[in-house]
Amino acid sequence: MPNKKSGDQKERCSFCHKAYDETGPLLAGPPGVFICRECADFCHTLFQQEKRTRSIKALPFDEIPSPPTIKAELDKYIIGQDHAKKVVAVAVHNHYKRLVSRVNRDDVELDKSNVLLVGPTGSGKTLLARTLAQILHVPFAIGDATTLTEAGYVGEDVENLLLRLIQNADYDIEAAERGIIYVDEIDKTAGTNQNVSITRDVSGEGVQQALLKMLEGTIANVPPQGGRKHPEQQYIQIDTGQILFICGGTFSGLENIIGRRLGRKQIGFRAAFDGDVDQQTLAYCLEHVETDDLLEYGMIPEFIGRLPVMCSLMPLTEEDLVRIMTEPKNALFRQFQRFFEMEGAELQVTKAALKTIAQKALERKTGARALRTVVENTMLDVMFNLPDKKEEGASYVLTPKIVRGEEGLFAKPKKKRKKESA
Repeated sequence: MPNKKSGDQKERCSFCHKAYDETGPLLAGPPGVFICRECADFCHTLFQQEKRTRSIKALPFDEIPSPPTIKAELDKYIIGQDHAKKVVAVAVHNHYKRLVSRVNRDDVELDKSNVLLVGPTGSGKTLLARTLAQILHVPFAIGDATTLTEAGYVGEDVENLLLRLIQNADYDIEAAERGIIYVDEIDKTAGTNQNVSITRDVSGEGVQQALLKMLEGTIANVPPQGGRKHPEQQYIQIDTGQILFICGGTFSGLENIIGRRLGRKQIGFRAAFDGDVDQQTLAYCLEHVETDDLLEYGMIPEFIGRLPVMCSLMPLTEEDLVRIMTEPKNALFRQFQRFFEMEGAELQVTKAALKTIAQKALERKTGARALRTVVENTMLDVMFNLPDKKEEGASYVLTPKIVRGEEGLFAKPKKKRKKESA
């Protein structure tokens, strides 16, 4: 309790030795020990700085990883999209620099540069985020914008994104405040311009407006158990000013908006958008995406302004799909070959079969996600019967005819071993 002046005796702060008349109320401790408000504030500042220093020193790296180092790790899992990987690598590298700057207290305060990833479905946006979660040494959380609604309506609050980050940081608020959040399907929050309604767009523009302060930086109140806010809950307060946000979305139909804008400058270019957009035209449009295109799509200006770094992911080509099936650490055929090894069999695939699978996947127009669908359909009968066959050493070879369904996948006849001479 603050101790008041009594009689002619003046109690003094045990730290700065200032009297009650100079400092105001004193906080009493053991007999004869007092502390003033100025010394208490100074001690609090020192403790907070020491806590931040320990938090930064707890990061398991000696030097800030360079952008080429981060990109090299991404290259092990993601094929293509070199420009997107460079953008994300630079954003993450600068994120580490901001963490160090908070401790060193430089004269220049470093602002964060949130990232917006735009690309067709199956181009690798979510995989890019998941791979970052594996290789980074900061808390990481992935959220889905489709489940969010404006506060007060059925659905999740935007603060639930922060709750996932806090949970991944084991409820260490200091660690969570240096984390990264990836918000997927952000294009689903775009407002609809076709039908004007007098009601509120609680799952569209309402979500964008609720995310504004969080993206820019604010002290957010997070319910510890998730769900909706209730007055009786004890909230967790977290500062979002140092949290890096990466948003990703398909923005289906955005290429038509870009095409109409580019068509005004190039005679005959607009004719390409009368029907289905091919991969080459789609790539050309995404390379020329601008803020005005996103505004016309239905994003509000305040939201786009808080995502200064905008990057487009290109649609995957046939060559990219072939590499995806064989080169990454978790490549699709490496997974199936492991399944066959568990049953004592062997799986091989020809280059021609890989191209046929890639061509069938391109026809589905769902990017790399279509690869597994094509392979699963091709391997269904074999995977169904393989556990019961118990064919030790059996070898299966996948050919283009098998992929097209003209033949079935059968094991090669085993070669008879020559009898050893006596």
